[in-house]
Amino acid sequence: MNKCLRITVFGDYTDDLLTSFVQKIAHTFELEGTASAIDETQALIIVCGDKDKVDGFLDALHKGTTKWKPEDLEVEPFLKDKDYRGVFRVIK
Repeated sequence: MNKCLRITVFGDYTDDLLTSFVQKIAHTFELEGTASAIDETQALIIVCGDKDKVDGFLDALHKGTTKWKPEDLEVEPFLKDKDYRGVFRVIK
């Protein structure tokens, strides 16, 4: 069963975080969607795929890395509004 989430990430981060960490875990879990910066303290992630893999992605995002952990995550169900063509992209 497929699942899509709209995740707003709160906390200081760099563009490298979106590219290296978020995109890497999305690829690890074979998910599609996008990540983009809202401002210096918020990023928006749309992620879609197999329910268990989306849940694994969310767990990894919650844990963060040794150098970064999110201050907060706002997670909402999301109705897929376009075809992401099986790819996860960082939009700058």
